[in-house]
Amino acid sequence: MIDRITVNPAILGGKPIVKGTRISVEFILELLASGVTEDEILRDYTHLKKEDIHACLEYAARALKNEIIVELEPAAA
Repeated sequence: MIDRITVNPAILGGKPIVKGTRISVEFILELLASGVTEDEILRDYTHLKKEDIHACLEYAARALKNEIIVELEPAAA
């Protein structure tokens, strides 16, 4: 499924995108994080498939493997 994601330096500055589109993995993740459902995304971006959304999630999960997690402190008021 991850083969649905590609990187091209000439498109969106080399950000990972859904193959055949100019829609970035980052954009799909932001939509999901803001509460937009998969069905809403698919309705608004009819050229996407459910597998594309799942590929974005898989890409993000793989990108975070073995990352060092830094605990953030709340900013002072």
